[in-house]
Amino acid sequence: QVQLVESGGGLVQPGGSLRLSCAASGMIVSIYDMGWYRQAPGKQRELVATITKGGSTNYADSVKGRFTISRDNAKNTVYLQMNSLKPEDTAIYYCNADVWVPTGTGTYWGQGTQVTVSS
Repeated sequence: QVQLVESGGGLVQPGGSLRLSCAASGMIVSIYDMGWYRQAPGKQRELVATITKGGSTNYADSVKGRFTISRDNAKNTVYLQMNSLKPEDTAIYYCNADVWVPTGTGTYWGQGTQVTVSS
């Protein structure tokens, strides 16, 4: 019913920047919280940042001051601006959204986009 499509990942040198985007489409009535998570090889998926429909944000301590989450409600899109990237930020990044569809509310995930920070 709902598809989340991420884009913007890639290879970047330490200290560089990337901007991830995630667009939601489908039978959407409204989108509540949206967020970004990441999973590094051999590790569990962890929260990176979340944002409410009203714009309140929450960040993991490891990315505070370096990453910024934002959203465009008119476009059903969430963004993650990542600055001062470190090798430990290397992971697959997934977007997530709590979506109200005609049959109820559910949590949806994107397919993931690879971010690699390396010289």
